[in-house]
Amino acid sequence: MESLLGLLRIHVQKGVNLAIRDVRSSDPYVIVKMGKQKLKTRVVKKNVNPEWNEDLTLSIADPSLPIKIFVYDKDTFSLDDKMGEAEFEIGSFLEALKMHLEGLPSGTIITRVQPNRQNCLAEESRIIWTEGKVVQNMVLRLQNVECGEVELQLRWIDIPGSRGL
Repeated sequence: MESLLGLLRIHVQKGVNLAIRDVRSSDPYVIVKMGKQKLKTRVVKKNVNPEWNEDLTLSIADPSLPIKIFVYDKDTFSLDDKMGEAEFEIGSFLEALKMHLEGLPSGTIITRVQPNRQNCLAEESRIIWTEGKVVQNMVLRLQNVECGEVELQLRWIDIPGSRGL
């Protein structure tokens, strides 16, 4: 518990224009990996624009590890097909948390992360203060696939007794 900084709640919102891997559609799901941790969303049947709206929670001990996202098409009688992958870092998000902000108007932009060749962002990612919390919204462009994006939101959860930020 002492080595734990806290929990990162990843709200997997939706996929946009995902690749078709079955005859006319796909049955996508998302796997989130960080170090040895691996979490999975439910499968959305026959949809290349799925809305998962699921929360997956990672325990953060080493904040320098990248978080990897994998999208797959669920198949019944064969191995699931890859539908792309992406990764992101949480350094900027943690820096915003360390500012220990209080009392800002909801919707205040704390910082912005620009898309570049070193990240998978499809557009500017904003870290904002909303309802008394720091959140980061991001749209990740999937790699190693012809098309597709995944929209996420990050939130931090402090754990009593953890090392904290």
